[in-house]
Amino acid sequence: MDTQTRHALKQDKFVTVTTSGLEWIGEHRSRVLVWGTGVVVVIGLAVAAIFMYTSREAAANQLLGQAMDIYQTPLTQPNQPAEPGVKPYATAAERASAAYPLFRQAADRYGWLRAGEMALYFTGVTERDLGRLPAAQADLERATHARNDGVAALAKIALANLYEQMGRNSQAVTLFQDVIAHPTATVPKPEAQLQLAELYETTQPAEARRLYAEIKDQDKGTDAAQIATQKLESLK
Repeated sequence: MDTQTRHALKQDKFVTVTTSGLEWIGEHRSRVLVWGTGVVVVIGLAVAAIFMYTSREAAANQLLGQAMDIYQTPLTQPNQPAEPGVKPYATAAERASAAYPLFRQAADRYGWLRAGEMALYFTGVTERDLGRLPAAQADLERATHARNDGVAALAKIALANLYEQMGRNSQAVTLFQDVIAHPTATVPKPEAQLQLAELYETTQPAEARRLYAEIKDQDKGTDAAQIATQKLESLK
């Protein structure tokens, strides 16, 4: 078969397929138009949803960042000049009071985003700093159900410490044990064990020593192991 014939056959095949396609479209014109319009609408909605999500996420991160900047501001020391451009805070309560409204706003507006979940956790933490224990408990309990495991673990530890502060040690122990059984990057197992051991120091010193010894043996060379070693020395 010569080149010209092959070329002609290719052309004929292309024309046949194209013609066939055009005939099908002609026969099903209304359905094609509806399908095409539907695709355009779906694509448009998807683009709009992505844009909305991205813009909301950026706004949530910005609001959380502003609150964190305040909450992480070092407290001023007596006779220490304030850092230029940074509002000074003399006490942790004063600093928490300034950061709280921004955390609250981010949590209420963007609770379905990770930044909003993190903001809810810090809302509970700042409420605790301000002595608003019932409000702190309510927000931290909500934060323990965050979809992000890291945020949920942080909230469980904070809530456990709050329960301990409120004299509800059995509930605190349950939360510490839950985090120990399900460690995360934000709260590794040794960190949760250390906190549980500290709670046990006054109520179950033998159990505290057991936990410290376990951390010392299993996590050698880490900060947690060094702390556990010091604690064991002090409990002798």
